[in-house]
Amino acid sequence: MNILKRLTSISIISILVIGFMGYGDEAPAGGLHKKVADAYGFHSFGKVEQIRFTFNVQIGDRNVVRSWIWHPKTHGVTFLGDGKKETSVSYNRNDLTTNPAEKLKKIDARFINDQYWLLFPLHLVWDDKAKIENTGPQKLPMGEGTGYRLVVTYPPTGGYTPGDSYELFIDKDNRISHWVFHRGGSPKPTRTTTWEDHRYFGPLTISLNHRGSDDKFRLWFTGVAVKLTGSDQWVEAE
Repeated sequence: MNILKRLTSISIISILVIGFMGYGDEAPAGGLHKKVADAYGFHSFGKVEQIRFTFNVQIGDRNVVRSWIWHPKTHGVTFLGDGKKETSVSYNRNDLTTNPAEKLKKIDARFINDQYWLLFPLHLVWDDKAKIENTGPQKLPMGEGTGYRLVVTYPPTGGYTPGDSYELFIDKDNRISHWVFHRGGSPKPTRTTTWEDHRYFGPLTISLNHRGSDDKFRLWFTGVAVKLTGSDQWVEAE
């Protein structure tokens, strides 16, 4: 499928896991993927009541904007619109099995995509069905240098787009510096991007900017903020 058509119908990067519902903040020690998750705030995620963010992507001359508010403890999601018209849709991900409306499924597929870009490091622990392999230091897929390479492979069945895999390149601070996405586990990379502009949002660390190997692709986040337990104030970037 043409990438721009795929963009409007489902997502920029296809995410397979529809059923990730447990967002705990406890995990056994050990393993580079767990150190990466913790570097992004995994062990403090239980303090987060709400996250708001706007997902922006540019592919060639096409731009997509989607805004969200997510309540991770209750699994509530509000789609605030795509910048083209006034739209607001609220739903609970727990209800998707009993309310499988096609429109809602399309909205949720986009939410999954956008949220994975925002918080993929935490999914290294959340998504316990994913297979994760540490292949040691490898040359970066873009630019100079090396990073520890983690290969994350999702199961061949289940979710929106099963079988996706990712190569993550980890820096000395246990942060992702680059990733390579393989749709459906294809040997040929589907998309290679940087992970840049890491900012602190309360207990979370989030990468706000992702660049492709040329000027035709950029993905970034704006309006990111979190609300923490016991507070009505939005915490923005430090």
